[in-house]
Amino acid sequence: MYALIYKLVAFTIRLICRINGGLIVKGKENIPAEGGVIVAANHISYLDPPILGSVTPRRATFMARKGLFNIPVLGWMIKEAAFPVDRERTRPSTIKETVRRLRKGELIAIFPEGRRSETGEFLKAKRGVGMIMSLSRAPVVPTLIIGSDKALPVDAKWLKRAKISVVFGKPIYYTSIEEGKGSGEHLQHEAISEKVMDAVKELKRQYADNSG
Repeated sequence: MYALIYKLVAFTIRLICRINGGLIVKGKENIPAEGGVIVAANHISYLDPPILGSVTPRRATFMARKGLFNIPVLGWMIKEAAFPVDRERTRPSTIKETVRRLRKGELIAIFPEGRRSETGEFLKAKRGVGMIMSLSRAPVVPTLIIGSDKALPVDAKWLKRAKISVVFGKPIYYTSIEEGKGSGEHLQHEAISEKVMDAVKELKRQYADNSG
């Protein structure tokens, strides 16, 4: 039953985006068809989670701020598509739950920056995605979202007309990442997170070149 609701909601979100200015999705073939995978995207709008969930070819599970689960109706709606995270302090149990889900073969959507960028510029990646990749050995698909901040700017109450693009890059596999030998785990995880964000930034450069 939930699978049907998920598909219906995803279709509705895509339809609204297309009517509201257009929706372009590129690189869906870069997402592995099965097995645990991390989709790591930049975060520029509150629209990003629903948009990302609606365009992935597989059902996505999100790490969502725990306070959202206490909101009437919304909490009920997201509990099947997300699990709670304490943004102020990432607990070991959260990392373990994420790794467990990846090992079960789920697709987990993560925003490495940890919070929404209010300027649209990239923020420094937190080490969480590096830690999760290191522990799970799951591939990471760097993902670029463009235009969602125009459709729903900071403090906006209503959608504005804007074209939204989502670009999925080539997956990054753990074996392709050289962790710093002799360095501490924290530094190793930070290095992996930076590599992921660098891949997202490269997608933006490529997209800008192709658009021009």
